[in-house]
Amino acid sequence: MPREGRNRRGPVGYSPRIVNELDPVQRFLIVCEGKETEPNYFRRFRVPKKVECVDIRGLGFNTISLVDEAIRLKSKEKYDQVWCVLDRDSFPPQQFNAAIERAQAHNIKVAYSNEAFELWFILHFELLQTGIPRADYGVKLTRYLGRRYEKSDEDIYDDLQSHQSDAVRNARRLLDQYPSPNPEQDNPSTTVHLLVEELNKQLARLTR
Repeated sequence: MPREGRNRRGPVGYSPRIVNELDPVQRFLIVCEGKETEPNYFRRFRVPKKVECVDIRGLGFNTISLVDEAIRLKSKEKYDQVWCVLDRDSFPPQQFNAAIERAQAHNIKVAYSNEAFELWFILHFELLQTGIPRADYGVKLTRYLGRRYEKSDEDIYDDLQSHQSDAVRNARRLLDQYPSPNPEQDNPSTTVHLLVEELNKQLARLTR
């Protein structure tokens, strides 16, 4: 989806596509760097269990290795959308951007976060416009949740869902800060909302 008030090129690693609401149900592959945080979040989307249309893998691979595995999995099965969920973290800058560009070259979309996936969680509560140490993400989330934030939390989606529209709006505003997108330098920034919006469209198709 193109950014509001921006050109239609969109962030690096994402190709805009006009989605017809009458499109058939699509099959997703979501490949995550983390083994717990990201998979736990995406598995809580209310996709009917009888329809196995979202395949979520928490692999524990980093940037380039994650994209290579997504390419391998994509070649073995038929998916309508393949996504890599990856973080900037402490990886070398050239590795992060190269991973996004490699994914794009293979028609794989990227839900990236600079610096970490927890930025997406924080955006449910505030528009964080200044980069902070990754350790401070947990401090902020503990305060907002009213309990200690744990990366292994399986209920985080349910705790955040009522604020999801705020997170999407804040993520868009963050991207609008960067006139020339450069994922490895744009801290803070995230494109997780693009994947969330696609999953919500999928849910609408399945429940209408």
